[in-house]
Amino acid sequence: MAISLAPHDRVHDDQTDSGVGQELRALRKARGLTITELALALGRSAGWLSQVERGHSEPAIRDLRRAAQFFGLPIGFFFHNDDAPAEERGWIVRASARRPLGTGEDGLIEELLSPDLTGGYEVVRSVFAAGAALPEPVKRETEEAGYVISGALDLELAGSWFCLEAGDSFRFKEEPYRWRNAGAVEAVVIWIISPPVY
Repeated sequence: MAISLAPHDRVHDDQTDSGVGQELRALRKARGLTITELALALGRSAGWLSQVERGHSEPAIRDLRRAAQFFGLPIGFFFHNDDAPAEERGWIVRASARRPLGTGEDGLIEELLSPDLTGGYEVVRSVFAAGAALPEPVKRETEEAGYVISGALDLELAGSWFCLEAGDSFRFKEEPYRWRNAGAVEAVVIWIISPPVY
């Protein structure tokens, strides 16, 4: 069951910020849930969720996936850019308007570079922390491509590992994949996914 938030549900008070935490709080209240009930559903502590709702902590992407699934929403509900001026809407994304999702806890922080998720593909800026890894292969019904801006990223495709360095690019379609950053610095990758999965 999808939940639509009225404009007044998105207004924040002094205890919340205007980002992901505030949206989680509005969703929780719209469902009549306590912090403890939602935290339990997400497999987290009430203290952690309270910190997120007040803007003192950021949820990892895996937490947002759980929340989106729990509320019957696409993860893209959380993964959007701030409103653009009317003349730029749907075309331009200013660097200051992008909302990063994720934390160092997962080793991955992503920003949506596309103006929205309504097109045939999405463009994401992915920052992989040094030492971070996706532990299990993932397979999506997508075609994906990417370009390494800086650092190095190991990419496993169909059981074979490839080391990609700055300037290298890749493409795969519906292949099991996983990644790891074995380097000492973060890796920045522009990732293109069709159709959009967020």
